[in-house]
Amino acid sequence: MTEIEIGRGKRGRRAYSFDDIAVVPSRRTRDPKEVSIAWQIDAYRFELPFLAAPMDSVVSPQQAINIGRLGGLGVLNLEGLWTRYEDPQPLLDEIAAITDQAAATRRLQEIYAAPIQADLIGRRIKEVRESGVVTAAALSPQRTAEFSKAVVDAGVDVFVIRGTTVSAEHVSGAAEPLNLKQFIYELDVPVIVGGCATYTAALHLMRTGAAGVLVGFGGGAAHTTRNVLGIQVPMATAVADVAAARRDYMDESGGRYVHVIADGGVGYSGDLAKAVACGADAVMIGAALARATDAPGRGFHWGMEAVHEELPRGKRVDLGTVGTTEEILTGPSHTPDGTMNLFGALRRAMATTGYSELKEFQRVEVTVNSAPQHG
Repeated sequence: MTEIEIGRGKRGRRAYSFDDIAVVPSRRTRDPKEVSIAWQIDAYRFELPFLAAPMDSVVSPQQAINIGRLGGLGVLNLEGLWTRYEDPQPLLDEIAAITDQAAATRRLQEIYAAPIQADLIGRRIKEVRESGVVTAAALSPQRTAEFSKAVVDAGVDVFVIRGTTVSAEHVSGAAEPLNLKQFIYELDVPVIVGGCATYTAALHLMRTGAAGVLVGFGGGAAHTTRNVLGIQVPMATAVADVAAARRDYMDESGGRYVHVIADGGVGYSGDLAKAVACGADAVMIGAALARATDAPGRGFHWGMEAVHEELPRGKRVDLGTVGTTEEILTGPSHTPDGTMNLFGALRRAMATTGYSELKEFQRVEVTVNSAPQHG
């Protein structure tokens, strides 16, 4: 791909966000009822191809159960309020009531300073598991070695290792880094790991034995990583690059398929369709689900980046509410802006372009827009 000269001493590749591209209609159309958007990873099949992001404003144990019953996969944050406090509801109420942004950041830092309790990890996972839905939970790479035994012992079905960026070759002079390949090999459950944003980083993560990789870096609605660290990844290019790594890894491994999951920048239903068009098998959704009236954050949204004790790279944002979780996922929609009936829209986008399966839709033609869709 052609690089652009930024100055005499620096060149850069042009990259694209979901706002920069659009899906192109084809010569045929289908009835939306004939379109399948089902997704399967390892032994687990889901009617809706998404994971709810492991963020306290999005997924509580009860919400993970609700999302599972609606056809998706709710991922519980094992470093959040539900594993630090017996009853976090008063704290959720307090976070929603703070009016000043600076005060919200300071209070989040204080609340999340409480220690993680291993027994609460087990109890939260078992609560979801006993409902009968597929159970998924997430730890950061820094906490994985410490708490992974409690997670597996509690009977988690899918283990997610999620950080702002995760590499297969983390270098540390202070501590023994997590050996992802050995760790995944020794586990009896499928592991999804990320984020990553480049072809090379994704290929290395795929070689660890991961069942899926999360694509993204600092692109979520509650992130301020671009402002704080100067780092951001345009998601359309990132997903397409990682999808190319998946293709090449299939050749290298003799056909082993690793799922590509877009994590960030999927705030509207159109973004979801474009993520799949760029090569994603599924998406991880945060902000869109934080807008649910039954979400734990009640329209407020924040991630673990916002609570860092030294350098917060996120903030609590007020997204407001638009409808129930079910209405946001499968409708009916009462808004014309792509914030509701996300998967009805995906089904219709596939039908409008003549595709009946997600993997087929990954081959749809896209164009580059002259102007962004959202401001």
